[in-house]
Amino acid sequence: MATVSMTVNGKTVTGEIEGRTLLSQFLREGLGLTGTHVGCDTSQCGACVVHVDGKAVKSCTMLAAQADGCSVTTIEGLAKGDQLHPVQAAFREHHGLQCGFCTPGMIMAAVDMIERYDAKLDEATIRHELEGNICRCTGYHNIVKAIKAAADEMAGAMATAAE
Repeated sequence: MATVSMTVNGKTVTGEIEGRTLLSQFLREGLGLTGTHVGCDTSQCGACVVHVDGKAVKSCTMLAAQADGCSVTTIEGLAKGDQLHPVQAAFREHHGLQCGFCTPGMIMAAVDMIERYDAKLDEATIRHELEGNICRCTGYHNIVKAIKAAADEMAGAMATAAE
């Protein structure tokens, strides 16, 4: 057994793990953060995307020990109290979900995408960036629309704050 310590959603957590424990397992089973979904265990679907030190990572492909000392953000860490993150709100407003299984991973991937591209995010780029995230329900149209709306809103908010 090994001990890991990391910051998850702004709180320092420590846990005893086996060396082969995946980050997704640690989050779900060790910390009870079940918003991170595991759909394939092979890094194909993207349902398990979280942010590690600010970058989107498929948590089913990372050992929990590799996240020792890191800052991890899960879907549960995006909202500020009752106020949804702009991407979460856009998914709700633009019906970017159906069954909801892929939604946490899609949202976490979208937040990372928006942070990297800012206002330069167009539909073609969104579709390209989502290639590692699978949705079996929606056909992606509303997911892309939601991400674009959130990107535009967040870029507008940043421009207003800069003035």
